Amino acid sequence: MTLTQLFIFLLVIQVIHGLGTWKLYIKAGRQAWEGFVPVYNAIILMKIINRPWWWTILLFLPIVNLIMFPVVWVETARSFGKNSTTDTILAIVTLGFYNYYLNYALNVEHVKDRSLHPKTAAGDWVSSILFAIVAATIVHTYFIQPYTIPTSSLEKSLLVGDFLFVSKFHYGARVPMTTISAPMVHDTIPVIKKKSYLYDDHLENKNTAFINKLSLPYMRIPGFQKIKQNDIVVFNWPVDTMLNMRYTDRNRYKPIDKKTNYVKRAVGLPGDSLEVRDGYVYINGKQNELPDRAKLQFSYKIETKNGPFNNDQLVKRYDITDLPQYNQDYSLSYFPGITDETLNQFKNHPNVESIESLKREKGEREASVFPHDPNYNWNNDFFGPLYIPKAGATIDLNLEVLPLYKRVITEYENNKLQVKGNQIYINDELATTYTFKNDYYWLMGDNRHNSQDARSWGFVPFDHVVGKPVFIWMSWDSFGKPRWDRFFTTVHGSGKPVSYIIPFLFLLAVWFGFSKWRKHKKANS
Repeated sequence: MTLTQLFIFLLVIQVIHGLGTWKLYIKAGRQAWEGFVPVYNAIILMKIINRPWWWTILLFLPIVNLIMFPVVWVETARSFGKNSTTDTILAIVTLGFYNYYLNYALNVEHVKDRSLHPKTAAGDWVSSILFAIVAATIVHTYFIQPYTIPTSSLEKSLLVGDFLFVSKFHYGARVPMTTISAPMVHDTIPVIKKKSYLYDDHLENKNTAFINKLSLPYMRIPGFQKIKQNDIVVFNWPVDTMLNMRYTDRNRYKPIDKKTNYVKRAVGLPGDSLEVRDGYVYINGKQNELPDRAKLQFSYKIETKNGPFNNDQLVKRYDITDLPQYNQDYSLSYFPGITDETLNQFKNHPNVESIESLKREKGEREASVFPHDPNYNWNNDFFGPLYIPKAGATIDLNLEVLPLYKRVITEYENNKLQVKGNQIYINDELATTYTFKNDYYWLMGDNRHNSQDARSWGFVPFDHVVGKPVFIWMSWDSFGKPRWDRFFTTVHGSGKPVSYIIPFLFLLAVWFGFSKWRKHKKANS
């Protein structure tokens, strides 16, 4: 749905609302025309149903409004004396059109200053749960989202089993595009394992899906910070065609905000020239320096003298969380991620016979590496140089560079592209240059040989960015034991992470004690 289509849709909704409620407005002591004026009519309606004006804001927040609309339908009926269970059910199942029946067929009276307190314990419970869901949905969608680290691509900075809070307001919260979806879940509803959103995601229908399923165009609330070099970023995987976290269907097209969440480090920013040499990233010709909490890791083949290693010892003594894979007779171990510091310790290990790096040679092509073109002999250790697109920047466009930017031009910036002989046509016009519309980022893991990142699928557009991880609130190791030193620690910063769990527990105890004292004082007053 384009912005123009969205405007027309909202205008139609206002007309439908006005036609179905104008008599009710009059009976509540208002003017008929007030039921037709966009936004203003909602503010007046809040007065009629004796609810706060700021409920109007909730009616215009995608996802949240799915919960609030039924509430307002029911509250409108009750404001005109329709309080029975049947009235409540009719208000909901008719999608609010029950108001037409009240408006035209019945002679109802407005109940002024009606009591808002639920009349039963069950009603009180439902009301509390409902608004807890609304509050949690607002926080989850527009402010802070919980996230779990499933892989070791950012090992040492973020560990498998870390539970994060991801800030959406640092870079600006993205307004949900799939407006008809379950709150506080991603692409799949837990337990029943069904798609959590209403969207026709089959490839043949993707051009009409936004209109048919009432999806919104990309919009983002302004943030107060831009993505900086080496920031850890949560984003939607650009090439995702997974039905859920387990199953992939290449014939599926997923809306941006329902693509699988990934977390990587932004080593390359819009306008940068990036190159990987021997596994190390160079930005504009200078080697990228990671924060002191970050540790690069590479894969090694280690030959042992006397069988396999003691895995418990590896975890505790060498801080290795990506445990080795062994060959059949346990004489060779393949370690997917070892830091330079750990490598030096291994050289003195009594069970180590030899150590061999598993880095590839320059010019040795990996077919799985971007841009997946035989003219580019790139691999995970030797890659580039590559220009990262910046909004407004113009490049010379020819068949040589086309593989690098074809997906950007067609998929991310929605252009029609054709190649006829040696000539390139964009939107049926001959193109020798191309000006980018959006900013793009290059996101990689620190575990260089155990990270599916931009080296596999290329650039990440800014509209795919979810947010910035800011806080680790809980962490469990591979043996199911808590890592207490990681509870309530910050993600970014320098020096060893400091746990704030003790101050948090202290403040929690103070708050609990104060609440008990205030409740006791109120009961005795």
